[in-house]
Amino acid sequence: MTPILVTGLPRSGTSWTGKMLTASGRLVYVNEPLNPQHPPGRCPGVLRAAVTHRFQYICDDNSADWLPAFRDTTALRYGFRAELRVNRSPYDLARLARYGSAFTWGRLTGRRALLDDPFAVLSCGWFAGRLGCTVIALVRDPVSLVGSWTRLGWTVRLEELLDQPLLVRDHPEVAELRALAGSDDRIATVCALWRVTRAILARTEGITVVSYEELAAAPLPGFRRLYEVAGLPWTPAAERRIARACTASRPAERGFAWSGLSRTAYRPMDSSHALHSYRERLTVEEIDRVRALTA
Repeated sequence: MTPILVTGLPRSGTSWTGKMLTASGRLVYVNEPLNPQHPPGRCPGVLRAAVTHRFQYICDDNSADWLPAFRDTTALRYGFRAELRVNRSPYDLARLARYGSAFTWGRLTGRRALLDDPFAVLSCGWFAGRLGCTVIALVRDPVSLVGSWTRLGWTVRLEELLDQPLLVRDHPEVAELRALAGSDDRIATVCALWRVTRAILARTEGITVVSYEELAAAPLPGFRRLYEVAGLPWTPAAERRIARACTASRPAERGFAWSGLSRTAYRPMDSSHALHSYRERLTVEEIDRVRALTA
């Protein structure tokens, strides 16, 4: 069965998209196995491989460990013993119970794995070509992306990309980031990461690139198309859940609730409101600067 990877830079709508696809009832949701922080990463029950960088680059030349690890993950084979050897806190045990039962039940009932992982975005060609994933990559307008990162106080260490020789070899534009290595200029670094990621996605074959803004403006037709891309049945039940989750204004009306075991979570929302939230987070001068840096 073909696994699905939903990716894109963090805050591009990957969790939202992944949860809407799980409304099909045919998928097991796997949250950010390539996140180098624990949680949600560093969980060998989910992925038995050592993640060393944000935006870990995986290609044929370094896939000796990654390929068997991800084959187990996408086949929903949970590593109970591996998980218990390293993670034993109450939170970890709750996560083990959740994922262990979801993997086991999903495998027994013929469900497919859905990986929601923004940190796989630079490696999505490998996931499509070598692992055989259906890859859906979200691209968000850079002003909205920078606004979201600014609200959260996020930045990016470009050294984590530059320290990966195979990434620099295969995608030479990454080398252009050296001029901003170590910079505290959030807008400049996030814009540079957006430019590099957009260029890589534009030339990667075998993936589906989706505009976050177009999906948020018209979620029902947008997700219906993604269901076709992913080979999922578009049922009345799935349509109702997506409509409630993306258009209702009050939490009681929404079709999804988060369990609390993930710290990188989609929250139900009025998706159209997200299209204008950047206006509350960036000044006019900052918006103009983002537009100039990503023109």
